[in-house]
Amino acid sequence: MQILIVDDEPAIRQMLQFTLSGEGFRCVEAGSVDQADDAIASGAPDLILLDWMLPGVSGLDFARRLKREARTQGIPIIMLTAREEEGDKVRGLDSGADDYVTKPFSTQELLARVRAVLRRVGPLSAEGVVEAAGLRLDAEKHRLTAHGAAVDLSPTEFRLLHFFLTHPERVYTRGQLLDQVWGDHVYIDERTVDVHIRRLRKALGAHGCDRYIQTVRSVGYRFSAE
Repeated sequence: MQILIVDDEPAIRQMLQFTLSGEGFRCVEAGSVDQADDAIASGAPDLILLDWMLPGVSGLDFARRLKREARTQGIPIIMLTAREEEGDKVRGLDSGADDYVTKPFSTQELLARVRAVLRRVGPLSAEGVVEAAGLRLDAEKHRLTAHGAAVDLSPTEFRLLHFFLTHPERVYTRGQLLDQVWGDHVYIDERTVDVHIRRLRKALGAHGCDRYIQTVRSVGYRFSAE
């Protein structure tokens, strides 16, 4: 698998490439958004490690653009940043990033996050096509429609909705959703679930289907078509 490393500090790029290459990943480096665009044009990576603070265009704005464009919206992104406030983490996730790593980080933490994100965007093993409340989710084709209209979701929101559709009516805590959807959640904050629920509701809201993702106060979330 190929990973695009986007960071303006050569020492960090070198460290990341050494770590990832040692685990069998192929790495491409970019020191700016322009270089990253050139790298993606040459071949879409399987995952992007993206520094928040880049010269010119920030990593945050670049992530938003990648998630808006059909050709790149399915590429998972892990944001790398020295910003550690909760509000910054939420902004990073809201930009479309699939995960968020605060500098300084250990190589083992980074590898765990990379593997977890790649597992999440891999093939779904449960039912191929699931339908409920006007929603039709085809796991094999990675396609969702709402009342016949196509709905674009990130890989993480797609897996989250797939889990809800295959486990309706039952309430799940944030920790349980992390276990079931994210897999290895040792390094992932439960706040991440809230951000992805909000993004999922926003996508479904355009088709009047956001009400099916329900919040159960002091417990968690459930999917209910009633």
